[in-house]
Amino acid sequence: MKQQIIVSGIGGQGVLFLTRVIAQVAVNRGIPVLTSETHGMAQRGGTVLSSIKVGDFASPLIRAGQADVGLLLWDANLSVHQPLLRADGTLVISSEQPGVGKRIAAAKLARDLGNAVLANLILLGLAVRDAVLFCTAEECEEAIRQLAPERFVEQNLAAFRLGLEGSV
Repeated sequence: MKQQIIVSGIGGQGVLFLTRVIAQVAVNRGIPVLTSETHGMAQRGGTVLSSIKVGDFASPLIRAGQADVGLLLWDANLSVHQPLLRADGTLVISSEQPGVGKRIAAAKLARDLGNAVLANLILLGLAVRDAVLFCTAEECEEAIRQLAPERFVEQNLAAFRLGLEGSV
């Protein structure tokens, strides 16, 4: 089992937490996993890009045209990070606008839940529902329980489950 995943967004959107959840699922399964992060002035709304390699890889970096999946929390990053995706790769994008890839209004749904940063887990839910990622819903829920601060676990799980419903 091998999969190369990019997670893209801007500072404060939970890119790193989403990366940790996906990586934790691999760890829980006993699958080798490598991650890498690039922070571009993230504290000031700059771009954050994480790469996740699940399986037997030697380097955490993903070269252009090699990612199997792109999870984009900020659709404006599409033009910058789409070249990392394979020709047959899958994009899952937080966007209210029509366009390429699987789209869900994750930011709006997260705001409706009362916490804009929950868009990351809504996007993850959609990706899992559509079998884009190597993991199951149950595995993601377990990883969320392991990683989220106790007081946020239920809210995080609710966001993830909302994404599983695929509501736009």
